[in-house]
Amino acid sequence: MTEAKIETLQYRFDGPEHLPVLILGPSLGTTWHMWDRQVPELAQQWRVFRFDLPGHGGAPAHPGGSVAELTARLLATLDGLGVQRFGYAGCALGGAVGIELALRHPERLASLALIAASPRFGTADEFRQRGVIVRTNGLDPIARTAPDRWFTGGFAAAQPAITEWAVQMVRTTDPGCYIAACEALAAFDVRSELGRVGVPTLVLVGSEDQVTGPAEARTLVAGIPDARLAVVPGASHLVPVEQPAAVTDLLVRHFGTAWQPAHDSATGQTAVPALAAAPVQPALAAVPPQQAAPIAEIAPAAVPAQAQGRPDPYDAGLKVRREVLGDAHVDQALAGSDEFSGDFQEFLTRYAWGEIWDRPGLDRRTRSCVTLTALVAGGHLEELAVHTRAALRNGLTPDEIKEVLLQTAVYCGVPAANSAFRVAQRVIREETTPQE
Repeated sequence: MTEAKIETLQYRFDGPEHLPVLILGPSLGTTWHMWDRQVPELAQQWRVFRFDLPGHGGAPAHPGGSVAELTARLLATLDGLGVQRFGYAGCALGGAVGIELALRHPERLASLALIAASPRFGTADEFRQRGVIVRTNGLDPIARTAPDRWFTGGFAAAQPAITEWAVQMVRTTDPGCYIAACEALAAFDVRSELGRVGVPTLVLVGSEDQVTGPAEARTLVAGIPDARLAVVPGASHLVPVEQPAAVTDLLVRHFGTAWQPAHDSATGQTAVPALAAAPVQPALAAVPPQQAAPIAEIAPAAVPAQAQGRPDPYDAGLKVRREVLGDAHVDQALAGSDEFSGDFQEFLTRYAWGEIWDRPGLDRRTRSCVTLTALVAGGHLEELAVHTRAALRNGLTPDEIKEVLLQTAVYCGVPAANSAFRVAQRVIREETTPQE
């Protein structure tokens, strides 16, 4: 069997070739230029490597649908360049890549900085909803609201050129790659694994970040054994752009003192690191990890395994059910179950979602088409609303849903299709109207 080729990433180097490599990972919707103000000083001590996400900054539009896949592409790029060990600093989605490196490829990582990051970014529903909006309306609505998510109001007003640059960065991103990156963030959840991050970690966050703010940062610090927290005052989500000097000072200090040397498996010895701390003034006070409030471990409820035969499909079914219908809908359904209806909810999860929806024979778009048709035929309008939302999440466009309903007018009857169009029209308007 021929091994599938792993796509590589668009990249650039800054700094002398003989210095150790420090990687800077970008946020969703940005390019490597978000790090421009950090590079001159960092490149004095490290060979700085920056990369663009697929379809961002003119990079080839090969969508990457998971954080693991983006990480594999980064490593394939580095392998081709002969870079084996490096420090890594990543912002938001770039931070998720950093966590993935620390968990799955710790031998490659010397030190880690997580900026505006989280072990779970909001809810899966939020990012899949964003994907629906982009699929229907393009990236313009997301681009126009980017400054509100990324910067404080004062900074956006005082720096109109940077604000417009941010809008254009998003607007020129490939929509398919943006949607795939949203899917990657929707599926990312490493809350139960943070204790296995084994490298020195700086968790850095803007005090005004409303996307992944200080609460998410403290969750990281509480879970990672060797982590410290730095909160940058007066900064929002894209803190390297809004407070470049403070971020640069913190990165220089962290990577200058916490660079974990490589372990030589042949000699059993560890080399003494050559890097020394840069003489910078402490811009911000670092909060030691013990000051972060402890968090309760979150784990899925245990489901009894089947004694014999193939694995119980309940867990797989719950995952698929959440991905298709959304966390909010599934949580409401499960919370509303009681002793009378609980068995039915378990039946739905295990068999409808774990046995049927999870079968590989049809993709989810096709299953949504079949489901919409069956619901129209049966006159199940309440369920039709739920599955119209699911169809949008599964990648069907409003025009494709319209074609499905037109087909039902022929085979299920005009009155049934008429009712279905009213339901679907309302849902599509709700789901595809950009939130200003």
